[in-house]
Amino acid sequence: MTSQLTLIARLTAKPGTSDELGNGLKALIAPTLEEEGAIGYVLHRDNDDPNVWVLYETWRSKADLDAHFGQPYTKAMMDRFPDLLAKEMELTFATAIDLRS
Repeated sequence: MTSQLTLIARLTAKPGTSDELGNGLKALIAPTLEEEGAIGYVLHRDNDDPNVWVLYETWRSKADLDAHFGQPYTKAMMDRFPDLLAKEMELTFATAIDLRS
């Protein structure tokens, strides 16, 4: 059995683009959660820096995450990143530890 995959994505908006970035990320939530391999997709905003957005994503597998990056709505949002992001998004991939074993 393949372990589920967690992706934590940290996106820092350019000054003046934070709300636009946030609205674009919010628009991804509903279609992403309809994807077959999506387990969870939660958007956060940093309490100390309103230009920083954090996505906490849980996927059934890496293949499902790769399929997500190929979706037209995901590609369309990522195409906007050069205008919206102050720097490259930071990605952390993790696997949950099963404490029962």
